Amino acid sequence: MVSNRHVQMSRVFCVLFALVAVGCGDSSSPASPSGVSVASLTLSASSVAAGGVIQGTVTLNGPAPSGGVSVSLTSSAPSVATVSSTTNVSAGAATATFTITAVTPGTASITAALNGSQQTASLTVSSSVKVASLSLSAATIVGGQPVTGTVTLTGAAPLGGAVVALTGGDPVMVPASVTVPAGAPSVNFTATTRAVGGTTTVTITASFGGASSSATVSVTKPTVATANFGITGPSETETCEMANGGNTLNCTFNGSTSTAPGNIVGWDWTFTVAKTFLQTTSGPVLTMPAVDCSFLPPPPLPSGTSWLPITVTLVIHDDQGNVSAKAVDSGARILPQGVCGY
Repeated sequence: MVSNRHVQMSRVFCVLFALVAVGCGDSSSPASPSGVSVASLTLSASSVAAGGVIQGTVTLNGPAPSGGVSVSLTSSAPSVATVSSTTNVSAGAATATFTITAVTPGTASITAALNGSQQTASLTVSSSVKVASLSLSAATIVGGQPVTGTVTLTGAAPLGGAVVALTGGDPVMVPASVTVPAGAPSVNFTATTRAVGGTTTVTITASFGGASSSATVSVTKPTVATANFGITGPSETETCEMANGGNTLNCTFNGSTSTAPGNIVGWDWTFTVAKTFLQTTSGPVLTMPAVDCSFLPPPPLPSGTSWLPITVTLVIHDDQGNVSAKAVDSGARILPQGVCGY
């Protein structure tokens, strides 16, 4: 017969064996957290030109646990598009992004997998990206006013971006080129115009990748006088500084974008803080407007600020007797700069 002592010793041995087995199990790598899976996989574009780069986004079914999780990534056709082997979702986050690089024309399926779950998205890589279209924000514009153009490619721009050549013609001025950022399908640019004596139609053309696209805009003579201006200071826009002991404003008012049916012969400026000053110029630019200390209210400045609001207006006259409505800019500011008691 087996004594009770032998039975007890056997039981102790079994318990110790079990503890050792558990300890050995703990020394292995931890399993992926259960309950977390890939809910979706999205791509920033479904097509891209060879050499282009787009972004993928993995979304989990909930926040990643402490320590985060590593999601496996694969491409069904690495010769067409490549991805890194994994992307990490940080603890507490539910999404992570990664980069996909287009290599050669074709179709590839990008797969994200975790804990037995997976999601797939399809990507088409085209042979090369080209200009698909050029559009303008307006078909007719009054001379002196800007127009916005949009260049769209056949796919996402490649690494380094796509430098699209632009051409126009007088009286429309366009930049020599505009760059579509890498991974983006389009970009905007601004074309400027000058005043004209009649209607002039100009063709703007965008060229890249051996293809081009064109759009036309008609620049017309204004039918009414319209005042328009901007304010620039010594270091930033919409800002004037008191200068010359408080006798001038260190800033420039520029009304060169104003338009009228005839030749503009007069620019009437007013500028107001505590008192209004008036100055008329025969040209569109007023530099260092004249004032004195009565222009400002008595010091000190309002609590918590280092500037005062200034309101500037402009009215223009042309040689045909046309007078514009008043253009008003009440969003500028004046910096006293330690003069007139400030």
